[in-house]
Amino acid sequence: MELSGAFPSLGIAVGLGLLVGLQRERVGASAYIGGVRTFALVTVLGATTGMLVPVAGPWLLVAAFLGVAATGLLSNVLWMRRGDPEPGMTSEIAMMVMFVVGALVALGLREVGVALGVGTAILLQLKGPLHGLASKLGDADVRAVLQFALITFIVLPILPDTTYGPFDVLNPYRVWLMVVLVVGLSLAGYVAFRLLGRERGTLVAGLVGGLISSTATTVSYSRLGKRSAAVRGAACAVFLLATFVMYCRVIAEVWIVSPTHARQIVGPIAIVAAATMVCAALCLLRAGKQDGEMPEQENPAELKSALVFGGLYAVILFLVAAAKAWFGDAGLYAVAGVSGLTDMDAITLSAGRLVERGMLVPETAWRAVLIASLSNLAFKWGIVWVLGGRAMARQAAGWFAAVGAVSVVMLLVW
Repeated sequence: MELSGAFPSLGIAVGLGLLVGLQRERVGASAYIGGVRTFALVTVLGATTGMLVPVAGPWLLVAAFLGVAATGLLSNVLWMRRGDPEPGMTSEIAMMVMFVVGALVALGLREVGVALGVGTAILLQLKGPLHGLASKLGDADVRAVLQFALITFIVLPILPDTTYGPFDVLNPYRVWLMVVLVVGLSLAGYVAFRLLGRERGTLVAGLVGGLISSTATTVSYSRLGKRSAAVRGAACAVFLLATFVMYCRVIAEVWIVSPTHARQIVGPIAIVAAATMVCAALCLLRAGKQDGEMPEQENPAELKSALVFGGLYAVILFLVAAAKAWFGDAGLYAVAGVSGLTDMDAITLSAGRLVERGMLVPETAWRAVLIASLSNLAFKWGIVWVLGGRAMARQAAGWFAAVGAVSVVMLLVW
């Protein structure tokens, strides 16, 4: 490495070492193995040995790393002999990581080294929140995360990234990638539900429930409303909030699968989402503060559910392409109306994917999504009628009709 590049690398290494060392000293961990100065020196050691690799070979770097590891191990042994029953290994591991950070910076991978160093400092500082998270998650929650890891890191990579069948739209890898996206969004809501707890107000119930499943949330709160007339106003607010989150989820999915044309697609959808939010706010004001218990939520990362959605998405994708080819826009809108009854993700992702591939124009895509959302609203109102009773259905009808009217206006004038 030239001299002009050596000093900036050493400066970055020192700064990163000081950052992590400051964190360790601030939380009192420096008593075990070292603080600001020690971590800065370890990172500089990694940087200097990294600079010497072209001259002395990689073994010097390996030997220095082993020396740092041995120092951490020796420190642990000494503290145990002094009577500390649980000295821990966090600072020792952090020291080894910072040695590697220094080496990465010196070897030309500055961006990686900086990201790793700053990430290490943040991770160390988040000890309390992370321990709190671990204590709140049960076996079922950990299983949900592991199942998501299964469908993402094991199933997805082995699927062929090749298109099959008529209309050139069925790609196993792309289909499962959409499964990962949808399950990931739902899982984020599920984790939020587990962390926030069930004793939360209407606002949290609607937002979290909508992220997991707006239809399932409608089912749960319809039943609650039938059992108790006092919570019907809050239940209507939950319906609207969950529907608002559904629209936000649709917008996010469009941006992900069709970034080139997203602005053309999401405009009318965003207006309907804003109208839904206004209705939800008004409904919340009328209902007042009610800190009821949220119904239990199901794990959205179950492999069976993922397979069902994958099959549904593949069918909708094929039907949208076929309907467009055989019957034009009218056929596509019919498919959207049927598919939107129980699920918005499949039609949204299908339409967005086809727009990105040039098989559908953006205007047809957003119209299909809004038509699907109208059928979804009608289906939810039907759920309220059947499960919540006539009184609750009448109370929800005006709010649902207002959102539906904005959707119709968009279809007619946009």
